[in-house]
This record gives sequence, C-alpha cells and structure tokens, in this order.
Amino acid sequence: MTIINRYLAFQVVMGLGIATAVLLPLFGFLDLLDQLDDVGKGTYRVTDAFLHTGLLLPRRFIQLAPFVALLGNVIALGRLAVGSELTAMRTAGVSPVRISLASLSVGSVLLLFITVLDQFVAPQFQQQAISSRAVALEKSAALGKHLGIWTRDERNILRIGEMLHAGKAVDIEIVHFDENGFLLTYTYARNAAFIEGDLWELHDVTTKSFNGNRIESVSANSVQWKSFLNPDDILTLTKSPESLSPVELFFHVRFLRATGQEGDAYALALWRKAGGAVTTIAMLLLSIPFVFGSARAGLGNRLILASMLGISVYLFDQIVANAGLLLHLNPALTALLPGLLLVALASVWLRRIF
Repeated sequence: MTIINRYLAFQVVMGLGIATAVLLPLFGFLDLLDQLDDVGKGTYRVTDAFLHTGLLLPRRFIQLAPFVALLGNVIALGRLAVGSELTAMRTAGVSPVRISLASLSVGSVLLLFITVLDQFVAPQFQQQAISSRAVALEKSAALGKHLGIWTRDERNILRIGEMLHAGKAVDIEIVHFDENGFLLTYTYARNAAFIEGDLWELHDVTTKSFNGNRIESVSANSVQWKSFLNPDDILTLTKSPESLSPVELFFHVRFLRATGQEGDAYALALWRKAGGAVTTIAMLLLSIPFVFGSARAGLGNRLILASMLGISVYLFDQIVANAGLLLHLNPALTALLPGLLLVALASVWLRRIF
C-alpha cells in the first residue's frame, strides 16, 4: 500500500470514528431515556437502566453501521476537499477510482468487524440485557438454552416450550398452587392459541389434580384458561429474531421449516444481516458523489444531505421489511432489495460524476 493509500485509509478510519462517536452515544441516550420510564417497577433501578443501555450498544452499532459508513466517509473526504487535499491528489494523478477504493477497503474491514461482533458479542449482550431487565421487572426468568420460557405469579408457574409466533405456543405446562403454597393442579397442553387479552385456548390437555394422597387425571381436547399474562407480557418472554446470531438464526430457520412451522420472521432477520452488509457498501459508494459531485458545497451542507439520505434509506428499509412480512414475500429478496437498489443508484451516480 502506497503512502497516499495509507493516508486515505487513515482519514476514512478517522471519519468513521467521528461518526460513531456522534451517532452511538445519541442513540444510546435515546435508549436510556426509554429505559428510565421503567425505573421503579419491580426491582428495576437506574443502574439497571444504564446496564441495559450499555449491553445494547454492540447491537446499536451494528444497526448504525450503514449510516456510520455514509457519514464517516463524507466527513473524511469532505475534510480532504475543504483542505484542497483532494484537488492536490487529483492534480498529482490520483484518480477518483483510487480514492474510492481506499474507502471500500476500509469498509471491507468494517464489515468483517461487524460480522464478528454480530456472531460472538452482540447477541449474548442483547439477550443478557433482555433477560436482566425482565427479571428486574419480575416478568420472567431465563433458566438456560433449550429449557423453554419460564414465568410465574403468586400462585402459578408457567412454562412455554416454544413460541411459534405471537399468537401460538407449544409444549405448555401450568402448575397451580393454593394460598399456602401447596400443589393443587398440574396441566399439560400440547399447544395453545391466544384468543384475546389474557384468555388462552389450550389443546390436547391433560390436567392432574392433587387432593391429599389422591391424584385425579382428566384429559380434554381443548380448555380455555385465563392466563396471568397479556400479549405484551408474552413478548417480553421471547427472544426477538434480531437478538439471535447469524448461526443461531440459520439453524432455527432450518428447524422451523423442517417441522412445518412459520419461520418468515426469523428468515427475514437472517437475510437482513446480509442485507445490512450490502447497504453498508452501498452507503460508502453513495458518499463518494457527495464530495466529488458538489465541489461548491461546504462540509456542513454535505453532512446535512447525507443525513437526509440516511434517514430516507432507514425508512425505506423498514417499509420494505414490514411489507415483505405482511405480504409473505421472499425473505432474501425483501432483505437484499434496498441494498441492491442503492448499489445500482450509486453506480449510476458515480458514472455521471466520473
């Protein structure tokens, strides 16, 4: 690598660092404000809110990576343009393509870092944040992998083997105690559907009643049960697809499909990780015309335009993802479409500039 390439790469790294130092604390602060609303509920304290926010920072960085790439590269190349260094380089024979390749090389290292972070760091931290918050709010307790979802209130213990989606669960166990803590009934249901509010319909049910030394067992095709959980509480007991690592998502999607279960949300989450990488590269490409294509614009104007583009891309990506789930579109196409469209747009824009 020549001196110029090293210098350009260093400037891009500096720009990415500045963008990260601005965006990550900003979104972290917004997360903290959201968590502070729950302080005082259960055993949730201010320190828990700060801990939860800190554990989510790796995930937030991954989510912000495309916008860090966009703003960081605009900052880096914009500073060089303001200082007339880009003009000097081009006068010395350094082509815009060579300058662009320096940005893309740094972007490749960024993607590698994000991949490692998404596989080994962010999922564990995010799941710990969710679990710790739920326990402090007295909503659930995660006892370990493959053990299902456990929760309780004053007189009931509930275990859910697996949530198929927001409205159906399988492998349900309900243990009911009296006011003195003595076991009254044990209920097992093969699956359950949430009718409305806290009303569940249990299917293939076996109930065992304990009365002194006597145990009575009754079976039924379906039984309605008034749960101590509402739909919002159920969501706090499940791991969101986003909180899983790429490998976990891959095996979970394969399991869901092998057993004939609905797995679009998990498949989309898996493909969106690849889509995020494509979008990051697209943002790096789009940031280059902001500098070379607007020579009269100052760095501030470039950053404002880049920010508007970043917001537009984020909204477009969210709309496409939600529409894909609603319309049952192909998860790969839904996840990759925004990034591929941006790459095509960047290619056309770069040809016009260069």
